[in-house]
Amino acid sequence: MRTQSRTLTYYIGVSIDGYIAGPGDEFDFFAIEPDLTAAMNEIRPETVPTRFREMIGTAGVPNRSYDTVLMGRKTYEMGVPDGDYSPYQSLDQYVISSKPAPEQAEGVTFTDADPIALVRELKAQPGLGIWLCGGGRLAGALAPEIDEIVIKRHPVIVGKGVPMFDGAFDPTPYALVENLTFDSGESVQTYRKS
Repeated sequence: MRTQSRTLTYYIGVSIDGYIAGPGDEFDFFAIEPDLTAAMNEIRPETVPTRFREMIGTAGVPNRSYDTVLMGRKTYEMGVPDGDYSPYQSLDQYVISSKPAPEQAEGVTFTDADPIALVRELKAQPGLGIWLCGGGRLAGALAPEIDEIVIKRHPVIVGKGVPMFDGAFDPTPYALVENLTFDSGESVQTYRKS
């Protein structure tokens, strides 16, 4: 009996000109629109940081899409400004970084392993999907292993900043499999590798 392997999904908020953050790593220009937020919290409750889950009513809701999250060091540090060193406690958390882990980061695995090798190892294990939540350089490094891209597209032009992918030139086709639009002007596109 053949088991289906896990998939790696790059699920990220993006400006209409392709940036996930500004030149100073800021992302506060992305509006938090109630219609988009409610829909995504229903579909992917595990992507809400632990410290907000009780407040929005998703505490205790089982993981639906992912049981593992990967992130670069900058993404991790942006998610822990208030001393919450384990931002997604319902997920196996991996931070790809050559710097040592903070002492307080219990429940988070810091690794300087080759990200491609790590993802292949994780894909070979049983479980739900693997969520790549950022950043652009890590996405560029992992591009060959990304099976699905889910873009929360915000109707704003940034002009300069952290690109969604920061890697080698390597055109890779994906097929649009879902396009959700919201009254707020936000949209969510799902692409799968062709």
